[in-house]
Parts: sequence; C-alpha cells; structure tokens
Amino acid sequence: MNSNAPSKSLAGIFVLCWLGLLADGYDLYVYGATLPALIGQPPFNVTSAGAGAVGSLALVGMLLGSLIVGTLTDRLGRRRIFMSALVLFSLAMLACAMSPNWEVFAAFRFIACFGVGGLLPTAVALTNEFAPPRKKSLVLGAVLTGPATGTVGASLTSLAILESSGFRPVYAIGAAGLLVVPFAWFLLPESPSFLRTQSRTAEADRIEVTYGLPHTPDVPDMAVRVSPTRALFANGTGKTTILLWAITVLSLLTIFGVSTWLPQIMRTAGFGVGSSISFLLAYSVGAAVGTVLASVAGQKFGPGPLVVVGFASAAVALLLMSANPPAALMTVLAAVAGFGGLGTQNMINDYIAQFYPAATRATGLGWALAVGRIGAIAGPTYGALLVGLGGGVPVAAIAFAAPALLGAVLMLVLRTKAVRRPAVPRDAELVG
Repeated sequence: MNSNAPSKSLAGIFVLCWLGLLADGYDLYVYGATLPALIGQPPFNVTSAGAGAVGSLALVGMLLGSLIVGTLTDRLGRRRIFMSALVLFSLAMLACAMSPNWEVFAAFRFIACFGVGGLLPTAVALTNEFAPPRKKSLVLGAVLTGPATGTVGASLTSLAILESSGFRPVYAIGAAGLLVVPFAWFLLPESPSFLRTQSRTAEADRIEVTYGLPHTPDVPDMAVRVSPTRALFANGTGKTTILLWAITVLSLLTIFGVSTWLPQIMRTAGFGVGSSISFLLAYSVGAAVGTVLASVAGQKFGPGPLVVVGFASAAVALLLMSANPPAALMTVLAAVAGFGGLGTQNMINDYIAQFYPAATRATGLGWALAVGRIGAIAGPTYGALLVGLGGGVPVAAIAFAAPALLGAVLMLVLRTKAVRRPAVPRDAELVG
C-alpha cells in the first residue's frame, strides 16, 4: 500500500457503483414483472409471441451495449462511460413510460437495454480496481447485489401499482437512476490503470495516494501495442476466454428465460397477477441474498467453485418445481433458482474480473457479457415458445434446468482443463 494514509474513503465509490447497478437491475428486469399488464391488455394488447420478440430484441441492445461500451470503457475511461450509460437507460425508461404505441415502446426498450448492457462491465471494472486486494470477492459480491436489489424493487413496485395504475408509472420510476449522476460527477474518480494507458501518470499517482491504493506500474513504451480485444486471446488465454463465453451464454439464457416468463407462466398456471409477480420477487430476493452468501464463500474458496454450486442449485430447484409442489414450497424453490441464476452470474462476473488484468478487464467483461447475450436473447423467445406450446410449469422448469446443468459441467471443465492467465513480463505488458 502507499505509505501515505488515504484521505478519502473507498466506500463512496462502491456505493455509487451499487446504486448504478440497482438502477440497472430495476430497468432490466422490470419487463418480466410488467408482462402480465402488457400481454392481452390495453393499450397495446400485445401477444405472447410479440412480447417474447421485444424481450429478445431489447437484449440485442444489451449485447451491443456490452460489446461496444465495454470495449470503449478501456479506451475512454470508466468514469465517463458509467455516467453516460446511466443517463441513457434512465431517459429511455422514461420514454417507455410515455410511449404511444407498442412500436415506440419496443424502440426505447432497445435503447434502455443498450445502456444497461454498457453499465455492468464498467461498474465491475471500477469496483475490482478500487477494492482492497484481500477483499475483492467480498466487495465485488456486495456491489453485485445491486442488480438483484433492483429486481426486488421492480417486483415490489409492480406488486404495489401494476394492477391499479398499469405499467406506465412502473417504467417512469426507472428513470430515478438520473439522481445518481450528479453524485457520480463529483465523487467518482477515474481508474488509475486507465489513466496510465493515457500517459496521465501524475493523475493516476494522485488518485492512488488519495484512496490508499497499491501503486500500479507505469505502462512501458512498446513498439507494438496489443488492443484490449486481441489481448483476450494473447498469452495462452484464448481457451479460457471461449469457455467463459460459453458459460455466460448458458447463465444468461437461464436468467432471462426464467425472469422474463416466471410471472406469466405462473399466471397461466392459475395464480393471480399479484401472486404471479410474488414468485419473481422470491427469485429476486434469492438472487440478492445468494450473492452476498456466495461472495463471502468466494472470498475464501474463490468464485469458481461458487459458480458450479450456483448452476447446480438452479438446476435442482427448477427440476423440483417441475413436480408442481404447493405454493409455499414453490416460492422457496423460486428463491433458490434466483441464487442459482442471477447470483451465479454475479460470481461469473467476479471470476472474469479477477482473471483479466486491469488494462483489459472491462473489455473482457464486456465481450463475455456481449457473447452471453446470445443466451439472453434466446431466453425470452425460448420461454415464449414454451408458453405457446402449453405444458405449464413442469415443462418450463425442466426446459430451463437443462442449460443450468450444462453450465455447471462447463465450469468444471474450465477449472480442470483451462490454465490461469500466465504472468505477463513487464516488457510484454498488454495495454489499451
């Protein structure tokens, strides 16, 4: 650590990242919570197929956001991208609330998800860099409860006002992320590792001293500089990168399939709108609590084993749900599935953040999440197909358990076959 005592607390950085991710989670998962008020209901009277298509189209926006913004973060800076993404998806949520027709709603839903896709890799990269070395999993796990807490907020808001007031105020509340922006402008520092890639060494030194961070080495002059994207396949990391992408695809397919369609599937099974949304609430609470517990365990055992446990937990919970147990047990199983869904993805994010070096961390996260959006895009359409074919809870539960089981297998393969990123000599260090 720097010899000088830090003059500013790190807590403000982590709180800002958590608040940004809370808004991110609310805006992302509110779609599933509001589907019962959109499908077959005025003013849009959308069909299940139409709702699934828009859900998937919006996630194409997330793919592009993760890919483009995640990469730009390592070139333009974490601070600037964090605030820009937050403004973009908050304004788009307000536009969704005011949309005159389904086509306009779909367009702004796409824009909102583009911004949402760009915020996560930026917030994770910032948190990982500023977290104390011996508490990275713990701090990152705490910050990553933000999306799950946002999902809880979306579920509670929908429970409170959806039946009485419709979907518009639920989406308008999603614009509250704008309130975070002024605080981020004044309080959020730039990443020292990014500043060094821009030869802003004095500024990087000052931030490290201010926050008591370990000194990061200066970027050496090089005849050849490797771009952050190419760096994902350099120095023997290609195999691990591909496996991480595949694991993220399976994780996001499970998450977005279940979270988008859980309320509607439960409604078709005979539950009321409020009861149906309560299952999404249980799923969200399980994700938030599970993320905290997993981050504590991950600090001791590493995030890898927790990814395996999470995938397996989701698969088992979903398979047990296929037996159509009583409502109380179904609620508990939904909570376990939430831990195994969003909670597992948070541990995957932690694993990725610790695998890649600081100069390419946001790019590594952005690309993994972008490729993973293939699964996210498929999830809502996959769920719509299941709803259209009938079969109710049993068929849907078994169908979503399958990718979770495969994800557990691939993570085991990654842990036994793929090598960790080798140490990079100073004269060959990768820079942005």
